[in-house]
Amino acid sequence: MWPSLLPFLYAPSSFVAAISAAAAVSLAGLGLSELCGANLAYSKFWNAMAAAGGRGQKRGVAGVLLPSRGGMLVLYAPPALIAVAAFFAVPGVVEDTRMQVLSAALAVHFLKRVLEVLFLHRYSGSMPLATALTVSSCYLLITGSMIYVQHLSHGLPDPTVDLLYPGMLVFVVGITGNFYHHYLLSRLRDGAGDKGYKIPSGGLFDLVICPHYLFEILAFVGFAMISQTLHSLAVAFGIVFYLTGRSCATRKWYASKFEDFPTKIKRLVPYVF
Repeated sequence: MWPSLLPFLYAPSSFVAAISAAAAVSLAGLGLSELCGANLAYSKFWNAMAAAGGRGQKRGVAGVLLPSRGGMLVLYAPPALIAVAAFFAVPGVVEDTRMQVLSAALAVHFLKRVLEVLFLHRYSGSMPLATALTVSSCYLLITGSMIYVQHLSHGLPDPTVDLLYPGMLVFVVGITGNFYHHYLLSRLRDGAGDKGYKIPSGGLFDLVICPHYLFEILAFVGFAMISQTLHSLAVAFGIVFYLTGRSCATRKWYASKFEDFPTKIKRLVPYVF
């Protein structure tokens, strides 16, 4: 076990340090891919790829396609309904308050996304099964590894700075802001027959194109503060890199599609970036 160099982290082992580095590098690599135009093929990016390549190319490249709603359910259901539930079901794993709060927060985050997919969002088009499984596997690994590392930290000396309750507050702000801006996105389409894209407005959409990503980042920062492990901190940093790249690609997409797209609207952070 290494000594903790930061007063707000549990002392990590070599194993925890290794998987933390792997998580951060992998997520940062996804963010770099988004910046370079190799976007994960869901939402508006898959629709654009399909339109550019034609139906024959779409089938050849993507393989099996799912309806967008079904694909999004594949993205979020395994972490929320399998990984966290399994840890709760195994005796002796979810053993202390910090572990209980982290596990519950992760379950709430992903369950919220499942409910949004089922009852809030309005979808059009399809999603490659390969993309759905890739993102789902990533979320499953993130969720499982965060809880497992928290379990490994049980019994270690507590960090001298306790961030559990501030972390709960940051998580609540993040998940609430994320839901609110998802709600605004869902209102952009008038009904089931409306499948077009519009420039979002309201809330922080008047300042940045991806406020829902900003609040999702806050949720993962909340996870890291609740957990206070090196691994959860590495995941939060990785999510920052990935969603920063995704927000850059999203703003570029909107600017290319709408001639009247406001130049004042930033990517992720109001007035800054």
